[in-house]
Amino acid sequence: MPELLYTVGSFLVALAILITVHEYGHFWVARRLGVKVLRFSIGFGKPLLRYVGSRDGTEYVLAAIPLGGYVKMLDEQEAPVPEAEQHLALNRQPLWKRFLIVGAGPAFNFLFAILTYWAIFMSGDVGTRAVIGEVVPHSIAAEAHFAPGDELLTVADRPTPTWETAVFALMVEALDGEDLAVRVRDHEGRELVRVLNGEALAGSPNNPALLSNLGLSPARPRLPARIGELTPGEPAMQAGLRPGDLVRSIDGELIAGWSDLVAMVQSHPGRPLQLEIERGSERLELLVIPRAVQLADRKIGRIGAAAQVSLRLFEAYRTEVRLGPVAAAVAAVGKTADMSLLMLRVIGRMLVGRASVENLGGPISIAETAGKTASYGLSYFIKFLAVVSISLGVLNLLPIPILDGGHLLYFAIEAIKGSPLSEQAQLQGQRIGIALLGALMVLAFYVDISRLLD
Repeated sequence: MPELLYTVGSFLVALAILITVHEYGHFWVARRLGVKVLRFSIGFGKPLLRYVGSRDGTEYVLAAIPLGGYVKMLDEQEAPVPEAEQHLALNRQPLWKRFLIVGAGPAFNFLFAILTYWAIFMSGDVGTRAVIGEVVPHSIAAEAHFAPGDELLTVADRPTPTWETAVFALMVEALDGEDLAVRVRDHEGRELVRVLNGEALAGSPNNPALLSNLGLSPARPRLPARIGELTPGEPAMQAGLRPGDLVRSIDGELIAGWSDLVAMVQSHPGRPLQLEIERGSERLELLVIPRAVQLADRKIGRIGAAAQVSLRLFEAYRTEVRLGPVAAAVAAVGKTADMSLLMLRVIGRMLVGRASVENLGGPISIAETAGKTASYGLSYFIKFLAVVSISLGVLNLLPIPILDGGHLLYFAIEAIKGSPLSEQAQLQGQRIGIALLGALMVLAFYVDISRLLD
């Protein structure tokens, strides 16, 4: 239950921040261009908190349903407007002003992402070095002669100092379906070029687990089988294990690392195990009986012990990218543009059936990711906010009626024909837009629920 509350709380915080950013874009530009704003609402439904500005008369609302927001402006198409205020109505504004007001919401989403990435690059972006741990035989990577210990330096012309940048570069370049040159430094320090087959690579973005699809896994430090934290009342503590104990063997089988210990424990639920441990200068033998736990369709053993982790083990795998103000700004704009184009290209591929709907993420997936990134630390949560902000910007610019992009499409038609679309045409467009968004939401929920049931 605490984990669920943390996930839901993180999701609501993320949603509130990004909705506020989007709606503030509409609000700020409307006010600057002389349009009267009647209400600024975060959420829908019954107001929980309400404040009316003494100078501008705008009603600021925090509502009960936190799944969106809106800015209500003075508009003769929605309600009668006193003659003295007609010059403040949205519908009376020239086309260019209406265009800027509507486009300001998505624009602020992109601006938020740029500022976020700029701050991250300025303060130092910490990540895991793009060093390969294992290569699956006969995989795409194996055919390109990748080997354990290779460090990815560039994908095409994109520098890849971390696995995050490497995966993103692979996703972007793989969409072209052309042979892809990856410059690496092997375990002997030689710089080489590995070429991924374009035809095989073209299908990689359809699989959310891109590295697995290529046959690669990141290099990770090998943890010794040394006991760290113990859970009170669990088999490890009951058997007499203590923090700092090093497990040397189990039932006479040598234990080389923590993964070996976990494998032995999990494969023996409810069965006694004889542990030989090293405690200081002593060698001791302890009997532990793993508790049987149901996991999906099988039972596994658990003893309630965590590994003792030394931060020095991870230092060789970590790197930090820190840029100056100008370079960080250029990198932030480039990152936001690349991410936006990637999303548009994936959406396009899904529409023509060349990409799987597994690329979709609904509210459940977003909530899970919000909870996970928040638990990892503030920098991860901020990066998550930047990605979702870009997604909101891109989706809102799609030419679907009722979205900002739909309104911009109406304005473009108005500019061409010299007059606004008829109310009937706009009403039909709204019905189509609601149907499309409803279908998209149903599909996103279906994908989310399917992932949970897998």
